[in-house]
Amino acid sequence: MTRPERSIARLTTGDEEFRAKFRSWNHAYLSYVDIEEYLKTKDTILVPMASTEQHGPHLPLYTDTITAIEISERISEHIGVLHTPPLWAGYSPQHMYGVGQGRGTVTLRASTLLNLMNDVARSLIHHGFNRIIFINGHGSNTKVVDPVLRKLRYETGALISFVKPFMERYTGILEGLMENPPEETPGWHSSELETSQDMAWNPDLVRMERAVDTRAHTPAFLPDAFKKNDGMPDTEFEGYQYFTFPMDHHEFVENGIIGNPMRATAEKGEEAFRRYSEHVARGILELEKVPVEVHHREFVDRTM
Repeated sequence: MTRPERSIARLTTGDEEFRAKFRSWNHAYLSYVDIEEYLKTKDTILVPMASTEQHGPHLPLYTDTITAIEISERISEHIGVLHTPPLWAGYSPQHMYGVGQGRGTVTLRASTLLNLMNDVARSLIHHGFNRIIFINGHGSNTKVVDPVLRKLRYETGALISFVKPFMERYTGILEGLMENPPEETPGWHSSELETSQDMAWNPDLVRMERAVDTRAHTPAFLPDAFKKNDGMPDTEFEGYQYFTFPMDHHEFVENGIIGNPMRATAEKGEEAFRRYSEHVARGILELEKVPVEVHHREFVDRTM
């Protein structure tokens, strides 16, 4: 399987000598000599994170992680910052489906995910990084991460950020890009946006002959007075969205698709990646201007 060639614009100038020192922006592909050299000039590192979970019959389990990886790699090229390998499993309890069904989802308990994020960030801070930017590609991770983000900031003084470059209900910077009307939920699970991004990343991984236009519905355990049409944990009652429930994915959509993937194109996916990565890259350049004083760097509690 071959990924398409892509051209990534540089958003910084005058840093050619610095860029030439590194054969990769993936910190795991470098030696400690390279890390030491990088830290003489910069203290920012990206940590892509997402999930490995079912994404309907036509998209790979890796879909959310593809988003995190691609955007992180592009940001690194845009502004010359390192990124780690991805944290490829996340908080996905609602995507397990039935025992023995073979959906393939790998979920982490909330405590496991928070410990993983903590240990990765504390390791990086220990070595001299002061700005840890988590690039998150999976919506449900946002439900559980606040305690560890605060813990890292309070305990170390490092600049900690958690970036969410995806759509769901918030169109944001992708305004005008998707063709699906709102009722076809273009930004939701395996719909127009995610299918487009996977096409742009590697079309060999997308099985459009299996794609179907699917709508979410109210779970059977709720009365008819409650309505549901996307993947959020809330539902609509009397026209308002105040009630939330711990729902599993199979309770409101059987095949894993929420929306219409049939209008997806690789061109839309490429443009979405471009808009997200350039926007986040510009934000990180601004974050690099503020002073950061790490008051506790050593990762002492690193054994149990």
